[in-house]
This record gives sequence, C-alpha cells and structure tokens, in this order.
Amino acid sequence: MGKYSIKELEKLSGIKAHTIRIWEKRHQLVQPERTKTNIRFYTDEDLKKIINVSVLNNHGVKISKIVGLSLPDLNQKVSELSEAQNSIEIYIDQLVLAMIDMEEEKFEKILSNLILKFGFEKTIVEIVYPFLEKIGVLWLTNNITPAQEHFISNLVRQKLIVAIDSLPLAPKTATRVLLFLPENELHELALLFYYYLAKQAGMRTYYLGQTVPHKDLKSVYDEHKPHILVTSLTSGPSPVTMPKYLARLSEDFAAAKILISGGALKKGRFEPASNISFFSNALDFKRLIQ
Repeated sequence: MGKYSIKELEKLSGIKAHTIRIWEKRHQLVQPERTKTNIRFYTDEDLKKIINVSVLNNHGVKISKIVGLSLPDLNQKVSELSEAQNSIEIYIDQLVLAMIDMEEEKFEKILSNLILKFGFEKTIVEIVYPFLEKIGVLWLTNNITPAQEHFISNLVRQKLIVAIDSLPLAPKTATRVLLFLPENELHELALLFYYYLAKQAGMRTYYLGQTVPHKDLKSVYDEHKPHILVTSLTSGPSPVTMPKYLARLSEDFAAAKILISGGALKKGRFEPASNISFFSNALDFKRLIQ
C-alpha cells in the first residue's frame, strides 16, 4: 500500500494541496490516516479517488455533484468522459490508475487504443513520456514497488520492440547510428524510443542495449564506424565523474557525433565537447539526427 503526503497527492493529481484540504473539511472527500508519529498520509484508494475527481472537476463537473457519486459511478463518469474527449491528461491519469492496481489488461487496452487513435509516435511523445515523468514522483518517494516498475517497463518495452521490428532495415550506405547504455545503466525505455526514431528516419541502426562495457563499445565502433552515437544517462555517472566520462567519449569516438540525454545531466552544469550534444526529449533528438 502506498503512503502519500498531500504534496505528492498534489503532484500526481494536479489539485492544489490547499484545495484538497478544503474538500476534506467541507465534503469529507478523503480522510487521511496518520502514522504512529502522527504524520498525515493518504492511501492508494485516496490517490485513485482524487485523480478521478480531478478529471471530472477539470472538465466542468462541480465538486458538490462529484462528492455525491459512489466509487463505481465516479469511475463510470471518468470512462464516459475519456471516450467523449481527446484530453491527453485524462489518458495519462488512466495509465496511472492502471499502474497503481497493476491491471495489465486495462493498461494494455488503453495503450493499444491510444496507438490506434493517435499513432505510435504521438502516443509515446505526448502520453507515455509525460506518464513516466508523472510516476517518477512515485519512484522518488518509494511509493512504487519494484513489481510495479517492472510491470510498467515491460509493457511499454513490448510496444516499442514490436514497433521497431515492423520497420525495414536501412541499407549499409545510410547514416549509421549506434545506440548504447554504459555499464551499470539499465533504464533503456528512452533509448529504445530513440532507436525507433532513428530507424524510422531511414538510418542504419546498431542497438547494443543495457550496460555495455566501454571496450566492447569501442570494438563495435571500430568495426562499423557509425556516424552518430546515442546514449541516455539516468543512474550515472555522478556529477563529479561526469566531465571525465564525457571527455573520454569525445576522445575515443572523435569522428562521430555523440548525442546524450537523461536525468544524470540535470545534476550539474557540464560543458560538452564540440562533437557532443545534449538533448532533452524526442523532438530534440529528431532535430539533431536530421
């Protein structure tokens, strides 16, 4: 069971903490529990209810009408609203709810319908990535279990791999792109999407995946001589060792254009070498490879 502070509830639902407190007192919308040290916290059920209330309230339903709804009626109203409107925020919230309950069929159905409705690329860029950023709050506060993390990662990963496999292999004369994660780096969802975008753009791709030793990276580089290297840094290097790592990449792959993204770059100010470019999202990546 998750335990959320009111600030975490605010980040996940989009409703201001002040408003949540007012709704608690005026409408008894949720009733927070308390720890043994008398600290207030909210449960998974509270979070799910607040998210559904937020969806309805943001689309014009007054809180006085919402509080009179039973939980099944509340869920039904949100489902009807999601079918009637093309609101990105509603879809993101539905994915969050499916993740909290680990409802694989529901998550799969939502994701598949979105891909049919908007296309693969738009679904990933505008819905899945914001969803992953939103649940980053849960990872940071230890309110997501390893099981939930694997559940989400594997479902999204499956979609990415199917989409990648459906694209044709570019000829050897095309621009060559080598994608990898350095040693001890396991978060590959972003890299898989960059793989998809590079392959979709007609580039010859070499995907090495997670935790690639530097000597192996050099070996593949020497053999295939890629024009572009792509990586994503989430777990490391640390801010102290990052400059040295960037310098090593620049020197060892001097003839290539090196594109780097990831949360580790946000932990400090780093000056990339002339053949290194930082990027923050898929749109940046598409611009750089073009």
